[in-house]
Amino acid sequence: MLLYVTLGTNDIDQARRFYDIVLPLLGYRRQRHSEEEIGYSADGDTRCRLWIVTPFNRRRASNGNGSMVALHAERRADVDAFHAAALAAGGVDEGAPGLRPFHANFYAAYVRDPDGNKLSAVCENPE
Repeated sequence: MLLYVTLGTNDIDQARRFYDIVLPLLGYRRQRHSEEEIGYSADGDTRCRLWIVTPFNRRRASNGNGSMVALHAERRADVDAFHAAALAAGGVDEGAPGLRPFHANFYAAYVRDPDGNKLSAVCENPE
């Protein structure tokens, strides 16, 4: 259903450093980079699915209350690694890795990137 998602940043270099550390742990790599945007996708995908951008209107980027991007993780260990790496790379904890009440195998962690955008890594596989 979704073609791609964009998140705003006020410091593209800081965002690149953060996302280059945390996204490979979930199988996503930086495919595009310019002074205004960086794009990430899974290996083998022909297009970037997550874009980190400076706002087109040149105003300050802000995060949305109630907005979040949930990223698929194959294993619970990947969720754990994502959370630890995000915190080490300047992210803020929004919920430690663990099972959530959404269903029996919903294992997730929540963080905010350096711009305050909320992200989660979710594994729905039983372990």
